[in-house]
Amino acid sequence: MAGTFCDSAPFFSDDDDDDEGAGESEGGRRRRAAEEDGVGAAEGECPSGVSPRRAGFIVAVLCYINLLNYMDRFTVAGVLPDIEQFFGIADGQSGLLQTVFICSYMFLAPIFGYLGDRYNRKFIMCGGITFWTLVTLASSYTPKDYFWALLLTRGLVGVGEASYSTIAPTIIADLFVNEKRTKMLSIFYFAIPVGSGLGYIVGSKVDDLEQDWHWALRVTPALGLVAVLLLLIVVKEPKRGAVEARPEHSLNGRSFILSTLGFTAVAFVTGSLALWAPTFLLRAAVFTREKAPCVSENCDNSDSLYFGVITCVTGFLGVASGVALSGWLRKRNPRADPLVCAAGLLLAAPFLFLSIICAQGSIIATYVFIFFGETFLSMNWAIVADILLYVVVPTRRSTAEAFQIVLSHLFGDAGSPYLIGVVSDALRRSESYLWQFRSLQISLLLCCFVAVLGGASFLATALFIEQDRDLAEQYTHSGDEPIVVPKRGRSTKVPVSSVLI
Repeated sequence: MAGTFCDSAPFFSDDDDDDEGAGESEGGRRRRAAEEDGVGAAEGECPSGVSPRRAGFIVAVLCYINLLNYMDRFTVAGVLPDIEQFFGIADGQSGLLQTVFICSYMFLAPIFGYLGDRYNRKFIMCGGITFWTLVTLASSYTPKDYFWALLLTRGLVGVGEASYSTIAPTIIADLFVNEKRTKMLSIFYFAIPVGSGLGYIVGSKVDDLEQDWHWALRVTPALGLVAVLLLLIVVKEPKRGAVEARPEHSLNGRSFILSTLGFTAVAFVTGSLALWAPTFLLRAAVFTREKAPCVSENCDNSDSLYFGVITCVTGFLGVASGVALSGWLRKRNPRADPLVCAAGLLLAAPFLFLSIICAQGSIIATYVFIFFGETFLSMNWAIVADILLYVVVPTRRSTAEAFQIVLSHLFGDAGSPYLIGVVSDALRRSESYLWQFRSLQISLLLCCFVAVLGGASFLATALFIEQDRDLAEQYTHSGDEPIVVPKRGRSTKVPVSSVLI
């Protein structure tokens, strides 16, 4: 039966079978279970019910949709000056566009996680992405005097994204195990910075071509229809299973809580920069008289294009270098992961500070400092996810995932764009171009302070990481061979996990 297993998610044997096959060897029970479940019917069939080749195509489709999600999320930021000019709104109202989306996404994610554990995940994602496509398209037809309608539709977009982001990682978890699963999840997370950058690029370029920001919001709905078709044709619902069978134990709180606080700081900074950086760069260029002021609905969005390219490149470099550096240091220092995360944030803080301060003197220097700041900031993404997995016992990982999602969004990117906008409005002494730039500049300095706090949280995590990891590893299954659930056994469910932004 060795040929019937592959790199797909293993399944638990049922407790009832332990009594029935007490006199049978472990290998015999496993073979009998496989035969009863029909796994042994075809040579080379995986326990997940999906062939390795098809599993690769499924991951590719899920990565495409994840990229599309983040691309849509930051298209609005790429044309924000046009939206402000079109509706005649202040910075505080502009910040609400991101806040209402994050809030709806944050509160609805657990609901879709509950549904994803009990019903067909493929059809839940299809329904959610279809809804997201229609709502995004509807938002592109918002009339001039109905800013509240744009806020409403952006909030509803969170419904569609929550239906996908909470479920897609669990499908990958059901298709692969061990190192291959880590590799596939890393590829899945690469879509966050790349998709975000593409949102700026596509939004700004479509706006320039059509001279109307509404058209920028009509690109992702068309690609969303393609995503639904790919889901229906390519994706196959894998059999549900859990990676390790463990008794119930509580969370190892110290490392988990401290690393979650550190990641909340990352979410705060990235959420603020994602919405406000292109607008800040435009105001800086107007302040230094390198660009004309935006007095019509069609503003110069070249800064969104440049910032998008930087986000794509730095995201790729940051995630790759963070994973590589932590892997190399882990062989020499068991505290490498939180130390790399701390270094990333503590190094990002001065570069972000310099990028904000130097904007009044040199836009080129600002872009250079943003490049390094975002690269160091992106080093955390994959490492934080790995920390959660090895300091939390398997039977509590879904609870840990849900807690981290809610906390990092609630105190991170759900409120930070709005907070930056409100502070900017409060500091502005007049509507001159000087104070439009200066007030936003001062409010963005808050990100540097939060980044330092996040670095301190990761340094504190390093104090407890070894002990908490050892406690969790006491309950980690050491065998690589999948265990198949018989048909008559009770059902098992994959804990619903999610993307951290």
